[in-house]
Amino acid sequence: MGDRPAELGRALQSLHDQDGDPIEVVVVGNGSDVSDLPPGVRFLRLPENVGIPAGRNAGAAETTGDLLLFLDDDGWLSQRGTAERIRAAFAGDPRLGVVSLRIVDPDTGETQRRHVPRLRVGDPLRSSAVTTFLGGASVVRRQAFEQAGGLPDAFFFAHEETDLAWRVLDHGWDIRYDAGAVMCHPATSPARHDVYFRLNARNRVWLARRNLPLPLVPLYLGVWVLLTVARNRDAHALRTWCRGFLEGWRTEPGPRRPIGWGTVWRMTRLGRPPVI
Repeated sequence: MGDRPAELGRALQSLHDQDGDPIEVVVVGNGSDVSDLPPGVRFLRLPENVGIPAGRNAGAAETTGDLLLFLDDDGWLSQRGTAERIRAAFAGDPRLGVVSLRIVDPDTGETQRRHVPRLRVGDPLRSSAVTTFLGGASVVRRQAFEQAGGLPDAFFFAHEETDLAWRVLDHGWDIRYDAGAVMCHPATSPARHDVYFRLNARNRVWLARRNLPLPLVPLYLGVWVLLTVARNRDAHALRTWCRGFLEGWRTEPGPRRPIGWGTVWRMTRLGRPPVI
């Protein structure tokens, strides 16, 4: 958005300082201009703010590498060997489709539990196979990204990486949470965004309608309605969430390509069946 120049500079410096081959870097201006970029960094300006997934898709299309690193502008790689670690992981496992990095609060050194993409979080320092990933701190194999159709542009914000993750899994790729690959990011809440509650609910419905076998759609959404009501005591937030939930049914979610029952079983064995 062009409103965090210092943070962006820190993020870019952390990429420049990585060991191994230089990283091809494209900065996407989502409806904004960005000035004073370092030499060798390409800039792609989009005419308007098209949202997170469409912005990432546009940036990915401008690059040529086999691996796509998505890094939020207020995050940075604190360890010089992270890129080489991830390259080695992909080189050593031809079925590895996505690596989700561990997000650490730079002030406390702690990993927020909500940033660990497991239903049963356990020890955040334990790596494991998972069924989803953190979009702004992830590396995706280009072949898996393209085979799954990229991120869903229309989502704008919220659940776009889960949509991609389910389709990546359905194409037979693996997703891994690598606790040793660290991204630093200030501890924040997604609810800080004005559109959070509406888009969170709308996109949850779209996610189910696009990707789940029909019998699982009401089960998945029913569980999330109950969880949302149980967790939230803010009446305004709940009303906004309900409006978004209805919007998800009244609007088109995009092409429907339900995952197979084999993928459902695989996700269940990994500890997170697609009902929660």
